[in-house]
Amino acid sequence: MKRYLVLEDGSIFSGEAFGADQNTIGEVVFNTGMTGYQESITDQSYANQILVFTNPLIGNYGVNLDDYESLEPQIKGVICYQLARRPSSWRMQDTLPHFLEQNGIPGIQGIDTRELVRKLREHGTLRGTIVDEVNDLQTIVDKLKKSQPTKGIIKKVSTKSAYPNPGTKRNIVVVDFGIKHSILRELAKRDCNVIVLPCTTTAQQIENLHPDGVLLSNGPGDPEEMTDAVKMVAEIEKHFPLFGICMGHQIFALANGAKTYKMKFGHRGFNHPVRDIATGKIAFTSQNHGYAVDADSIDKDRLMITHEEVNDGTVEGLRHKHYPAFSVQFHPDAAPGPHDADALFDDFISMVDQQKEEH
Repeated sequence: MKRYLVLEDGSIFSGEAFGADQNTIGEVVFNTGMTGYQESITDQSYANQILVFTNPLIGNYGVNLDDYESLEPQIKGVICYQLARRPSSWRMQDTLPHFLEQNGIPGIQGIDTRELVRKLREHGTLRGTIVDEVNDLQTIVDKLKKSQPTKGIIKKVSTKSAYPNPGTKRNIVVVDFGIKHSILRELAKRDCNVIVLPCTTTAQQIENLHPDGVLLSNGPGDPEEMTDAVKMVAEIEKHFPLFGICMGHQIFALANGAKTYKMKFGHRGFNHPVRDIATGKIAFTSQNHGYAVDADSIDKDRLMITHEEVNDGTVEGLRHKHYPAFSVQFHPDAAPGPHDADALFDDFISMVDQQKEEH
């Protein structure tokens, strides 16, 4: 069955349908990872986006219960050059096409993803729609130009009520802006008793729980929409050790007077080299973000830049000069990706333990 991807500039890409049989609209982005398609598809940071995989073949090892990063993926579509005809893995519990069908996610294979990605790199992220027919191109394009697929998306994907991820020893509050399960796994490995709270949580609600530390999770969309969360972080950082990841990093920066901007096509993949400015050490990192912190807007009296992206020089890490608080733009939890930076969770735990001892 034929299916089409139409972009807001009027471009049309045709291919073969798989997954759910339905039309959809989303922001078209690309991921450069060679594997990890299940983790990417279930990553809430891709909410309301149509994901293009640059690796020519996906679906070759199926889907399994261990690799979910959320139980209800919010991605709007999957684009690839070739879908594996006979997936095989001892861990496989389902095929990718059936998984997408069950979750209402349409897909297209057979598209020249090289041409599509080149267009996104040259012109920037574009809105697109997956349709079965293109009868009136101008009507489709007009509809796309009026759409705002990622506006207000964090409140959609964030948990609506608090829930625990039980553990022992350290009490950690995680503010959910679209959290990946891998973050909770890393905290569980380090003897943390976690309470996950909605993105609308106030500083007073966090203080009432008397946590040993606070972690701000990853998430989709524009950080500047989260004005209440910015105010919350500006207060919380004064009282508890704080660690921000991805969206959490951007909100931490906003809370300390910096600004953010939308990138041309973002960083999505797990081959992004990041330099630790203090040591000069390079780590390859997993990243998924379309916004970044404006380096020129950073208040040098409050924040110091700790990490930078080697390829384009974007801000990848910040540390507060007066409070025990820091953040990174990349994912030290990986999933998928290299674990070069997972020691940052140890740094956070050390900060938490030191604060407990001092108190």
